[in-house]
Amino acid sequence: MFPIRDHNPSGRTPYVTYALMALNIGVFLSYAGLMADEQALGNFYYNYALLPARLSAGEGYAGLLTSMFLHGGWMHLAGNMLFLWIFGDNVEDEMGHIPYLLFYLACGVAAGLGQVITEPLSWVPMVGASGAIAGVMGGYLLLFPRAKVDILLIFIIFFRIFVIPAWIVLGLWFAMQFIGGIGATPGTGGVAYWAHAGGFIAGLVLTLPVWLRRGGFAFWSRTHGHPPHAEATYEPMQSRIPKVRRK
Repeated sequence: MFPIRDHNPSGRTPYVTYALMALNIGVFLSYAGLMADEQALGNFYYNYALLPARLSAGEGYAGLLTSMFLHGGWMHLAGNMLFLWIFGDNVEDEMGHIPYLLFYLACGVAAGLGQVITEPLSWVPMVGASGAIAGVMGGYLLLFPRAKVDILLIFIIFFRIFVIPAWIVLGLWFAMQFIGGIGATPGTGGVAYWAHAGGFIAGLVLTLPVWLRRGGFAFWSRTHGHPPHAEATYEPMQSRIPKVRRK
């Protein structure tokens, strides 16, 4: 189950969101050839990924920034870019281009620090834009809690799109990160749950001044919790599984 789109496209062209997507894709393509060479990839990650143990030793601070433009594979990249494409445009439209860029980078750094705090001696490299994108999701939740988000549910050969309010989608996502972080074994790699949670909380906190300047609860009353743009119309998607009528 994962989101595939929202119902309120941005009122302006989200140049920063598009640029961030292009940069992430371009950076990944620049080192994708190293994926077949474990040693070369390890050296590359040592220099550019976020290694909590290095940070705890007082070095490797650049990894807080460079790691958010690296990814561990095609699916990792595709998933992150999908989430950025869905939630980034409206947040950028509300904040403005440059403030949104600074907000994105700040959330990414906060996410990295969240992972370092929870696993300060870990040598497992942390890569991915998901911490920064989690911050964008946190900002989206505060600004547009009732926005309609289409969720694609896949169960074996059945698939169907459901329309769910953003507060449910993003609230469940955050809960999954929190529960995953509690249950994860430190130093074993996998998903950086605390980076996701830290980025999400940072996004909420950093968006709070924007929300208050818009009027806080009065902003929700004016917009009904939706992005202030015309709602898009999508054709309903049906499962391709043929239906067999009973006699």
